[in-house]
Amino acid sequence: MNYEDILYEENNGVATITINRPDRYNAFRGQTCMELLDAFNRAGWNKDIGVIVFTGAGDKAFCTGGDQGAHEGQYDGRGLIGLPVEELQRTIREVPKPVIARVNGFAIGGGHVLHVICDLSIASETAIFGQVGPKVGSVDPGFGTAYLARVVGEKRAREIWYLCRKYSAQQALEWGLVNAVVPPEQLDEEVQKWCEEILEKSPTALTIAKRSFNADSDNIGGIGALGMQALSLYYDTEESKEGVNAFKEKRKPEFRKYYK
Repeated sequence: MNYEDILYEENNGVATITINRPDRYNAFRGQTCMELLDAFNRAGWNKDIGVIVFTGAGDKAFCTGGDQGAHEGQYDGRGLIGLPVEELQRTIREVPKPVIARVNGFAIGGGHVLHVICDLSIASETAIFGQVGPKVGSVDPGFGTAYLARVVGEKRAREIWYLCRKYSAQQALEWGLVNAVVPPEQLDEEVQKWCEEILEKSPTALTIAKRSFNADSDNIGGIGALGMQALSLYYDTEESKEGVNAFKEKRKPEFRKYYK
């Protein structure tokens, strides 16, 4: 596949996958997801690769979720909602290599979900975390909700989704959302350090460990499939479209006038 939206690099056993849409705060569209699927499979099944680093271009954003500019009810690609995000989430979990999220800025919405489902997350002190779905007429059922609750607990997960606040990297560290926080100029060095430690370990043992962790939460994928079916129907409602329209028009949405 020829990549338009991402960058892919292999170096000394590390594959780095970068969403390269900094002008869109590394928001993803259908094309982006398709390229990410290809890249994760390419790295994940290459025996010369021992660890995958996932990040966003520039210093402002890791990923800010679905590109609202490509969202007119349904998104612009394949899948239940025009976006194969379910498949991407499963692939990140299923590739037999540890995946490290290098969180260099905003990890918001669908981008927040992507970092959560990575095996490890290392963040810059300037990183910002949070969900926005209910603010823009969307939600991420499945790994975005149920798995998040396993990471931070039910009360915190519900707070994150119901209030749509933004949280600092330090807060994310205290809640267990990330593994480490470093100054932005030390982010690459810290990620490399973690990669080197992983590369020293038995790849088979790491794969078994990853699959063992996943086995305990794989049922969430079924919850997500049911939720995505509902989300596909929801995206065609005026209530959901109001969130997209308000975002584009830079105003507060008026959801309740469509809630009947």
